[in-house]
Amino acid sequence: MTRRTILAGCGSMGSRWLDYARGRNDLELVGLVDVRPESAQALNERQGLSLPVYTSVAEAVPAVQAELLLDTSIPEAHAPNAMTAMASGCDVIMEKPLAVTMAQANELAAVAERTGRFCAVMQNRRYTKEIRSLKQDLDTGIIGKPVLLTADFFLGPHFGGFREEMDDPLLLDMAIHTFDAARYLIGTKPLSVYCHSFNPHGSWYKGDSTAVCIFEFEGGAVFQYNGSWSALGHTTSWEGSWRIGGTAGSALWNGDSTALYRTADGGEDRQGELHWQGPERRDACLNEMLEALASGRRSETDILDNRLSVAMMLGAMESVRQGRRIELEAFAREK
Repeated sequence: MTRRTILAGCGSMGSRWLDYARGRNDLELVGLVDVRPESAQALNERQGLSLPVYTSVAEAVPAVQAELLLDTSIPEAHAPNAMTAMASGCDVIMEKPLAVTMAQANELAAVAERTGRFCAVMQNRRYTKEIRSLKQDLDTGIIGKPVLLTADFFLGPHFGGFREEMDDPLLLDMAIHTFDAARYLIGTKPLSVYCHSFNPHGSWYKGDSTAVCIFEFEGGAVFQYNGSWSALGHTTSWEGSWRIGGTAGSALWNGDSTALYRTADGGEDRQGELHWQGPERRDACLNEMLEALASGRRSETDILDNRLSVAMMLGAMESVRQGRRIELEAFAREK
């Protein structure tokens, strides 16, 4: 089945998604959407295309009879675009985060349930061969039950543009990747969060570029996140630097190679093996979402599941605002 597909958001990320879509025979690109039509037209020209250009999803979906929306627009537009598309009979695959408020996330989930449309979220960092292999090893009980996970994320990118003007650039635009990875590795529901964020002297961001968070999970596991997007020197990988303490040993993972395991019986360190083959990252996540759509099943990153990662992100931001621990189950029900 070939799906009539529109792309929303025609910046650099949109260009990558367009390249991917053009390589598939089950997607037919029929339109571009951007609030700045000149951006969409520039993408047309770079790609040698002549797709019709629209300034809103509401205008584009009926005009081209779209069946699938690929949304790489700014975070604030994700939920409104998805709700508009689904209400018009269109399935959705979107960039993270799925929403910028919990009320918006809940409304989006309700629209997906009411319309029966497919809606899934890009979490490309779940799809590296290293983290998939680490998860497989943890599930075998290689270090027992994970009880304390720490992730250090220290980078200093100069993006320019909207990220450097955001109020919460690290938490809203990046930390959800690490939060989602922790949820993936632990395998249970996040229960609470306490977070402190700030913007250190010398930062080139308008909003807080640095944060420390402590999450409690169902089953007793605790996850600590230490992150900065204005770090100078001794940077980590984009996947972070992890220590996972278990009931029978521990694992060290730098994000770029397989994990190093040490068991409590005093044995030698054991380097993990790669268990994952094939495409990785964005391509792998898009592949999984489209396979799920074609088969009629929920994606691994379906919005009803990914809503828990969003609750971690938004709950951390709420903890900063209120200066206290946030119970995520109650917070996630907020309207």
